Amino acid sequence: MKKLIKNLSIPESSGKKIGLFRTICAIFGGLLVAYLSMTLLIFLIPASVGESIIIPLLLNTFVWAVCALWISLSSTKLNALLKVIVPSSIFSILIIILYNI
Repeated sequence: MKKLIKNLSIPESSGKKIGLFRTICAIFGGLLVAYLSMTLLIFLIPASVGESIIIPLLLNTFVWAVCALWISLSSTKLNALLKVIVPSSIFSILIIILYNI
């Protein structure tokens, strides 16, 4: 496990290449974080579900692009992975809490 963490925490040798791992994390992780944040936004807007879904639908592509850019600019693979896992788990926990209330 330590060897895996050490391997993931090594920065890229060249700043010109993003790398396949960070690209995949940026695309799918950005999509996951964007959808979870938009789902949380539906719960937080004080209107019916039909009315409050318009804003997240319009903002989803923008949030996905911003999240993907934020993840892809990570200096290491471990940072990219953490930028996917931490917000996803926070949004998931908040959605579960708000859904059960």
